[in-house]
Amino acid sequence: MPQISTRPVSRDIAQSLEQQGFTPAWARLLAARGVTDASQVSHRLPQLLSPQDLLNSARAAILLADAIAQKKRLLIVADYDADGATACAVGMKGLRMLGASVEYLVPNRLVHGYGLTPEIVRLAAARTPDLLITVDNGIAAVEGVAEANRLGIPVLVTDHHLPGEVLPDAACIVNPNQPDCTFASKNLAGVGVMFYVLLAVRAEQRGRGLYAGNPEPDLRELLDLVALGTVADVVKLDANNRTLVAQGLARMRAGKATPGINALFLAAGADSRHATVFDLGFKLGPRLNAAGRIDDMALGIECLLATDSNARPLAQRLNALNLERRDIEADMQDEALAVLADFKADDSTSLTAYQPGWHIGVIGILASRLKDKFHRPTIVFASNDAGELKGSGRSIPGLHLRDALDLIDKRHPGLILKFGGHAMAAGLSISDQRYLDFKHAFDEVTRELLSPADLEGILETDGELALDAHSYAFAQALENAIWGQGFPAPLFVGEFVVQSQRVLKEKHLKLKLLRDGQTFDAMHFFHPEPLPDHIRAVYALMTNEYNGTQTLQLRLQHWEAQCG
Repeated sequence: MPQISTRPVSRDIAQSLEQQGFTPAWARLLAARGVTDASQVSHRLPQLLSPQDLLNSARAAILLADAIAQKKRLLIVADYDADGATACAVGMKGLRMLGASVEYLVPNRLVHGYGLTPEIVRLAAARTPDLLITVDNGIAAVEGVAEANRLGIPVLVTDHHLPGEVLPDAACIVNPNQPDCTFASKNLAGVGVMFYVLLAVRAEQRGRGLYAGNPEPDLRELLDLVALGTVADVVKLDANNRTLVAQGLARMRAGKATPGINALFLAAGADSRHATVFDLGFKLGPRLNAAGRIDDMALGIECLLATDSNARPLAQRLNALNLERRDIEADMQDEALAVLADFKADDSTSLTAYQPGWHIGVIGILASRLKDKFHRPTIVFASNDAGELKGSGRSIPGLHLRDALDLIDKRHPGLILKFGGHAMAAGLSISDQRYLDFKHAFDEVTRELLSPADLEGILETDGELALDAHSYAFAQALENAIWGQGFPAPLFVGEFVVQSQRVLKEKHLKLKLLRDGQTFDAMHFFHPEPLPDHIRAVYALMTNEYNGTQTLQLRLQHWEAQCG
């Protein structure tokens, strides 16, 4: 059971924020997240970090500006997740706005695997490009770039993943996480890196006098795509990323979203004019990702590039794929829980799972679900046709997953065939004969790196919320704010009497809760089991609209029984 904690707040900083115009509730929330000045949450475009600070962005700009001027053929090689798809769409739209002739190629997860492999390079070469541009991949493509060089095709790598010990021999690499890059935000998503490269190209063209007397391409038109990819990739929302997301949401709310994004909102039963971070992460992101998980991400990219006339049928197809993905995921989760019926989290520091027949496109979601349930670093495997097991992992605070895999690789050379990723998520491949070897090695490393406190789990809250702050207006303001990884949405804690409760749709609990004489409607999603009469609850504020009536609801995240 997780321990409930309250985020520390500097009283002086909170008071300073109140003096700058924030209500006491808002001042406390922002101070607890490291905000010291109102400018840090104003999210204005001029506050974005300069592209000049991103290592090799100027070099990339010259490379691309020359290619555009010489009418060379550019080919983007994308990744098959939402970040890769949005980065590809941003690259396609942005480069065309800047005058380029550009096409794209995206690997099929089920056929080609990840990234700029030699096989993908050879497929790309058949299109006779003059320059390959990777988006959201490439930093680990040592063999793929070598194959491109052999074929005489230079490669521009734009990526954000952590590099290995050896960098590819590319014509240019733009990645905030590569050695010697001093860019202040190491958290750009792949789509953010591509957007920054476009800013640099426009600046280079401006310096060449290309726009003398003519309007410049307005790259702000790409910010809705940048926001979607940034949120969907669950990168840390530092101040720079929050500005990118806020500006993208502002365009959506102003009715300026691209047709593909509008169509995805409609397919999800939502309205882009009321777009929130939650919508991007939990409604649009999964529908876009579904294409890469169980079909072909080219469908998702085409939706993002679509015009008004053909965006809706593409979005409906993505919606159907997402429903199919949910069914596959539910079946796999049932199988996994059956296999893990005897799994005792108290005796383990890690979790690995594999069953023949599991869908390789859904193992990442399953790993996330199991990690959340057991609070253990989790890697789920599926087999491919090459005699390998492909693994997707999710971690918990306290364990840098990519570093853990690197340690295994050093201790057991040859056990891991390939790996890469981040602190909280990573991918790998192993021989199908060495699953148990990896399982033991993973558990050995996690036992060394994780402390008992890491395994206990901490549920951070913002403490008790004053009764008079429980309002529909405050809940709406919270929903419209920019929250995410590294800047978490607020959770509050309080003691309640359960006045009534009933099950909805056989899987949700609808409640009426009483606190200090005030009654609240509440929901406990995906938990149909009844609650005791007295609880200490961790909850979020949420808005509810039904038959034209707007009300406040509490969304329970966790509860503990209390003595009456």
